[in-house]
Amino acid sequence: MTTANPSPLWQPDPQQIADAQVTRFQAWASQRYGAPAEGGYEALHHWSVTELETFWKAVTDWFDVRFTHPYARVLGSRAMPGASWFPGATVNYAAHALRTADDPARADTPAILHVDETHEPRPVTWSELRRQVGSLAAELRGLGVRPGDRVSGYLPNIPEAVVALLATAAVGAVWTSCAPDFGARSVLDRFQQVEPVVLFTVDGYRYGGKEHDRRDTVAELRSELPSLRAVVHIPLLGTDAPQGVLEWSALTSADVPPVYEEVPFDHPLWVLYSSGTTGLPKAIVQSQGGILVEHLKQLGLHCDLGPDDRFFWYTSTGWMMWNFLVSGLLTGTTIVTYDGSPGHPGTGAQWSIAERTGATLFGTSAAYVMACRKAGVHPSRDHDLSHVKCVATTGSPLPPDGFRWLHDEVRADLWIASVSGGTDVCSCFAGAVPTLPVYIGELQAPALGTDLRAWDPQGKPLIDEVGELVVTNPMPSMPIHFWNDPDKSRYHDSYFDTYPGVWRHGDWITVTSRGSVVIHGRSDSTLNRQGVRMGSADIYEAVERLPEIRESLVIGLEQPDGGYWMPLFVHLAPGATLDDDLRARIRRTIREHLSPRHVPDEIIEAPGVPHTLTGKRIEVPVKRLLQGTPLEKAVNPGSVDNLELLRFYEQIARGRT
Repeated sequence: MTTANPSPLWQPDPQQIADAQVTRFQAWASQRYGAPAEGGYEALHHWSVTELETFWKAVTDWFDVRFTHPYARVLGSRAMPGASWFPGATVNYAAHALRTADDPARADTPAILHVDETHEPRPVTWSELRRQVGSLAAELRGLGVRPGDRVSGYLPNIPEAVVALLATAAVGAVWTSCAPDFGARSVLDRFQQVEPVVLFTVDGYRYGGKEHDRRDTVAELRSELPSLRAVVHIPLLGTDAPQGVLEWSALTSADVPPVYEEVPFDHPLWVLYSSGTTGLPKAIVQSQGGILVEHLKQLGLHCDLGPDDRFFWYTSTGWMMWNFLVSGLLTGTTIVTYDGSPGHPGTGAQWSIAERTGATLFGTSAAYVMACRKAGVHPSRDHDLSHVKCVATTGSPLPPDGFRWLHDEVRADLWIASVSGGTDVCSCFAGAVPTLPVYIGELQAPALGTDLRAWDPQGKPLIDEVGELVVTNPMPSMPIHFWNDPDKSRYHDSYFDTYPGVWRHGDWITVTSRGSVVIHGRSDSTLNRQGVRMGSADIYEAVERLPEIRESLVIGLEQPDGGYWMPLFVHLAPGATLDDDLRARIRRTIREHLSPRHVPDEIIEAPGVPHTLTGKRIEVPVKRLLQGTPLEKAVNPGSVDNLELLRFYEQIARGRT
């Protein structure tokens, strides 16, 4: 339950409300499209979900979306799954991302400010970005890349990754990327599904003051991806390109304008990946047009970004927030790309980057905010953050203490935007609204065009009570399909098997009587650490290669203080002992083959791993046990192969309380 009448932590003043783009949009839409002129955001949101087609037509007009071929209607079908947006229209995402370069007054201003661990910003102007994209797009066409082909990047968050994505979109190909701290198996589990024809790679990356050579991993990727026609070498560590590999500089040196392929609105733009909880990561395909209009709405209206802003979000290319960051270009905003550790040389590093780049919107993870609080970081004392209008957080719910700390340590009049969405839609279901108050521990409101509800198991809406996060109308950025899912059964089963025709996301939320939203964490078993999601299946595949491990079970638990506890339970092979050496090898295996972010906090010997009757490991019931749920409420006894085994995990939970 929520408090009846808490005081807001922050409220926008009348001038901020008047200046916000969403206020101007509402006034314009009331004259042009019958949107309510009064009632503020709540009335606008109600109109946006009840008059869905009119709302999205208004969004495309407001942001001057340029359809190279007109659409027949806004929504051809609103069925979920399977909604059909703007049928008949053709469009190109990259053309919109580079529109600012056409403005002579902006052409030589920064499109990108790139920062590495020296914290010294290096600009890439709009005209230079367009030139590189034009050159690379022409080279991709010369390599035979055609609309619909997949182009992959094994790249850190560097300007070259932005250029590669935009050039891929310009030719109508489909982008997909992984960060270079992913091990070869994690990358292959993703890229082998989509069979890329081009791979952009670095020779290594720098993190925490150290160089990490990835040439052996790149060689393994090349040998295990037979679909590749070309590999492009970006010498981040200064090494020469291997034999038969193309040099980045040779592909981006020409001075030719980009040629933009006209593609249907629902043509694939990129492939993102789910965490792979129950097998291979799902390859989620989103469309050029759907992402274009959703991100214009989210970044322009909700984040209030425009040409005078600088947008910094700490992210990697393996997380949807990187794609979201790149879309800042759609609003004419300067984006900040940072390649390095979030805490180098000290915990306050991200605040230093925000200062050095003049960021107006600084996005990070809730875990980073809580780490700063714990470490005694004082952002406003140690840095000039006068340009920062908004600090946004995602990756996990921002705890109440995180709100208070940002308010106390950054600025009392700071707009704090805790946001929540998903890789599945590459956007936010709820979060930032520049015209609404901020309450401690709460997201400001559901996003425009998103009919967000909390439902009980019977599909009854709940107010001021915890329920499943559902969305009852289609969003343009919902997946057009999963890769290699011809009958769309995996897509259906992922979101629509609980409530037919309604998207169930897998989060527990409360919609308050004030219209704000509280996120309580995952209602499934996704591992979401420092904003990077990974599935348990990835962990099992790596750990169980060790001969001493018979089977394993990993659980990720959001903590009340904003922390994240990730224990790994191991069922040992006969004769094996869980000593310091085996623990070290388990941690090293995960760090080197998967991700250093997903090394477990504890490794605990277990008498066995519980399964369903069909042989699937039971993760969600164990998670509930560790959160303190009684055994009889955590699991259906008739679905378990060994109920007594669960009592071990119940005892672990009792030992932690």
